[in-house]
Amino acid sequence: MKKRIFSAAVIVLLAGLLWGVYYLNALLPVITGYPAKYLCSAVFISHRSASEAEAVDLRFSFIQYVKNEINYRDKTVTSRFLWGRSKAIYRDGFGCTLLREVEEDSLMKVHFPGVARANYDPDTVAWPLGNIIPDTTTGIDKVALAGIGEKLITENAYNGNAFGFIVIHKGIPVTERYKPGFNEKTRFLSWSMAKSFTNAMVGIMVKDGKLDISQKVAIEAWQNDDRKNITMNNLMQMESGLRWNEDYGNLSDVTLMLYDQKDFAGYAINMPQKFPAGSHWYYSSGSANIINYLMRKRFREDAAYYAFAQTRLFYKTGMPSAILEVDPAGTQVGSSYVYATARDYARFGLLYLQDGIFNGERILPPGWVDYTTTPAKHSNGCYGSLFWLNRTHYYSDAPEDLFSCNGHDGQRIFIIPSKDLIVVILGYSPRPDHDMNFNRLLKDVLKTLNHSKHGNLN
Repeated sequence: MKKRIFSAAVIVLLAGLLWGVYYLNALLPVITGYPAKYLCSAVFISHRSASEAEAVDLRFSFIQYVKNEINYRDKTVTSRFLWGRSKAIYRDGFGCTLLREVEEDSLMKVHFPGVARANYDPDTVAWPLGNIIPDTTTGIDKVALAGIGEKLITENAYNGNAFGFIVIHKGIPVTERYKPGFNEKTRFLSWSMAKSFTNAMVGIMVKDGKLDISQKVAIEAWQNDDRKNITMNNLMQMESGLRWNEDYGNLSDVTLMLYDQKDFAGYAINMPQKFPAGSHWYYSSGSANIINYLMRKRFREDAAYYAFAQTRLFYKTGMPSAILEVDPAGTQVGSSYVYATARDYARFGLLYLQDGIFNGERILPPGWVDYTTTPAKHSNGCYGSLFWLNRTHYYSDAPEDLFSCNGHDGQRIFIIPSKDLIVVILGYSPRPDHDMNFNRLLKDVLKTLNHSKHGNLN
């Protein structure tokens, strides 16, 4: 009897060990892929110190135990943990890409198209297209705002860890602060704020007559089942009905897509239908990458596709240094990977605050911002079209008309039309230990409006 019990215990123990090894092996592409990709972009796009990025942004979970090797000559990062290994490479124009089911030599043969440079130098051109900022009184208390910036950046008074902070009032930058090591030239990672850039690119293509968001999307793999009923609008409002797990804390669809796949959109396209299209809301980075794949298909050649974001969006809105990275299959990662300066993100907010017009030119079609801020039917008022909404007063001390671009780890562009206000916060503020108190920050910023004396920041 004792022998049977012992044998059974050994079998259970071995089964547990085998399952643990199997699960860990499945996790290794994420454990090594995340730091390889993140550090590659941090070093070669944001020009951050590798040791600083590792100490601040990569000090969590298994990621903190990964060994990262940076080759500054080849502009690559190789990350190792146990028997796992991942490598990311930097290419001009494309940013950094993980090697997944593709050889490094093959990727290096693909070059970003020779897009003509913007016909202006931002440092010699007036705001908003350039960086010469007017000294204009807007009715906001700049001294109080400076105090807020000091508390946010230097004291971490709003919790979290902000790297950059900028406020735009009546179209003019009225305060701007950065942590040491960051400045107005630093490109910051958007994370999911990139989805709102996808919204803008779709809007431009709609304006050009190249897309109709009400039509069912023509994806061959969907034509023999209920997925054939999904429209571009369903994807943009996160109501496609495709099965998806957006949990960044485990082995989920979003982590597998970003760190273990060659074709991000293809991974999402292969998801089965869980709900009828347009009947259920839930957040999905996969949907945003399907949209970028569909946009890519509208171009006859990739050179025109890659030039599109640069010439039609970035150059037109004063963001010539912005980078939209691609997956190993070459599709732009419109779910997660824009790199731009704090001023660039503020300019992007200004585009939407001004109803799709920037520097006197209409970039987005008439009515596009209204469409963008119309709640998705089943989102309970929290989501429009690739933008978050405040209809449910999630930010209880901010106006209901606030809408925002939200990114992982605390990236935000808050747009408040009723106050003619944009608030940008960038940094590394992950949950649960360092969750930024955005509501209190917004409350304090709003107190500085229409005050001639210092606002009360208590």
